[in-house]
Amino acid sequence: MTAATIQRIARECGFELAGVAPADPPEDFARYEAWAAQGMAGEMRYLTDRRADLRRDVRNLLPSAKSVICVGKLYNQRSEPAAAGHASISRYAWGKDYHGVMRASLEEMAARLSEHETFEWKACVDTAPVLERTFARLAGLGWIGKNTCLINEPRGSWFFLGELITSLELEVSAPPPERCGTCTRCIDACPTDAFVPAGEWWSIDARRCIAYFTIELRGAIPEEFRGPMGSHVFGCDICQDVCPWNSRAPVTEAFNPGLTAAAGVMASPAREGGVHEAPSLESLAELSEAEFREMFR
Repeated sequence: MTAATIQRIARECGFELAGVAPADPPEDFARYEAWAAQGMAGEMRYLTDRRADLRRDVRNLLPSAKSVICVGKLYNQRSEPAAAGHASISRYAWGKDYHGVMRASLEEMAARLSEHETFEWKACVDTAPVLERTFARLAGLGWIGKNTCLINEPRGSWFFLGELITSLELEVSAPPPERCGTCTRCIDACPTDAFVPAGEWWSIDARRCIAYFTIELRGAIPEEFRGPMGSHVFGCDICQDVCPWNSRAPVTEAFNPGLTAAAGVMASPAREGGVHEAPSLESLAELSEAEFREMFR
């Protein structure tokens, strides 16, 4: 199966990015282990318990694995700063849950590829124990920036990642060079100083990250971070908003066609029309836990 065939089918299934990485154990796993050993995963035990070791080798998920087809789906939406008194909500949460959308497209892609050649496969989104940014880098989709996001030239970092682990022997893509250079805008802009140097790379300490506080942390947010968090209530995009590569990234309405250009606008299946302005902080404070979960499901 040729790279051109894979690229064509990926585009037809709704992915803007596609490439192939070898299924060999990635060298980055040692760096992942060191990050976890320093406690930087916070309370995200699924990143440090027995499931963590599955990330060492994708053959733990598919014993016949030889190649990993990596894909990316853009979700960049037009954005303006949230109005005073209104919530800041990460762009990825403005619309439908991406996990189901990505998985359906991956399964469609696997079915289309199977028309050309029979093979075993496993579709993965970010709930699977896979070092997906590492494989995406090896597949040529981009480089891992100082903000720890995968950055693509010219599309920036606003995309979801997915993988098809396959038994196919495929020609692998070439990883691109790192293009952050001396830029430190993401590091300088982080209000909680969540980025820490890790040799020639940078890591993110979840215990200082706004996205972790507002999505993953089950306990109270430490007082020292409540002021710097500002109006963020679900996720944080600061380190991506300031990235120069995102200033020129294309805008797409395809993933969530009901979105408008207002910051924090969400397409929620729970309400008629599916489009809302960013909720006020006061209205969010009055929500029950069930209502909050419905809004951000």
